[in-house]
Amino acid sequence: MPSHPSARVASLFSLLLVACVTPAAASVARGPAAGLRAVPVPAAGRAVDTAHPNRVVGSGTAASCTSAAVVAAVRAGGIIRFSCGPDPVTIVMSQTAKVMNASPEVVLDGGGMVTLSGDGRHRILYMDTCDPAQVWTTSHCQDQSAPRLVIQNLAFTEGNSAGEDFDGGGGGAIFDRGGRLRIVNSTFTANRCEPEGPDLGGGAVRALSQYDDLPVYVVNSRFSANVCSNGGALSSIGVSWTVLNSRFVDNHAIGHGANPAQSGTPGGGSGGAIYNDGDQMTLSIAGSLFKDNDANEGGGAVFFVSDDRTGTMAIADSTLSHNPNAGFQTAGLPGIFFLGAASPAITGSRLR
Repeated sequence: MPSHPSARVASLFSLLLVACVTPAAASVARGPAAGLRAVPVPAAGRAVDTAHPNRVVGSGTAASCTSAAVVAAVRAGGIIRFSCGPDPVTIVMSQTAKVMNASPEVVLDGGGMVTLSGDGRHRILYMDTCDPAQVWTTSHCQDQSAPRLVIQNLAFTEGNSAGEDFDGGGGGAIFDRGGRLRIVNSTFTANRCEPEGPDLGGGAVRALSQYDDLPVYVVNSRFSANVCSNGGALSSIGVSWTVLNSRFVDNHAIGHGANPAQSGTPGGGSGGAIYNDGDQMTLSIAGSLFKDNDANEGGGAVFFVSDDRTGTMAIADSTLSHNPNAGFQTAGLPGIFFLGAASPAITGSRLR
């Protein structure tokens, strides 16, 4: 089975030293667009047409929308909608729904009426193209075009990956390795993953090994009160992200000791909202708000480290406000710790 992406190669001392001297402050444009105007969304980040679903969870009542029905639908794949009656419904998952790797596409559309709950005990949704239990479909499982997993108009709450047996750690609500992942018009609240340790994270979402290094799109979505050792909301290694018109509020990186872990500590504590680690990758944020996220170590809002210094980061038409970090941040970029190819490109945004 392919090995997990490599961990940090730089020492904590060198990270802190570069953070203190990076000349990033001059690139911060404090323009008038901090009022968060919506930015255009490319086709690759838009919702999928689900007017003609392959399968429907439920038969028109809340009682018919069960954990077992969700698990079966996700396993079968295709476009999935819900029929749970006229009122909003929460489906408590008694087990994790797992995508089969033979499915070319899995689309979960909650219609804005459905919440999936892990009940504080389970991860909610899992896809791993390198997991033989979900059937290997190619000889290069870490870089294959399918399944394409799309989450839209759906809410996730109280997912918990702690104690789950799988590759890498993290992803309280969603873990995705391989294929493609897209999240549109969705909400993630009070999800959590392992509380300590380096190089694991994603209280809400953990992503690894996206096909052809294409980005994960997160569009018009909300993340609040999600918690993990690193990356209270989102976490990845070697993955690019495009985050558009989204909100990250009150997410927390609660580990301690950074990465690599300082002597006598379990490690972790970086990226209150987002934790990005790897080599050549991008993080693009536009039309988004980061507020009241925090980290015990670095990057109260965003932690971004490109080990080979090829990665890039851009923030446009966004506001980052009151995202404290108890350990370290990059000079001139409140709430951000960044190591990459050059200073982040920041336009029409307010950082404070």
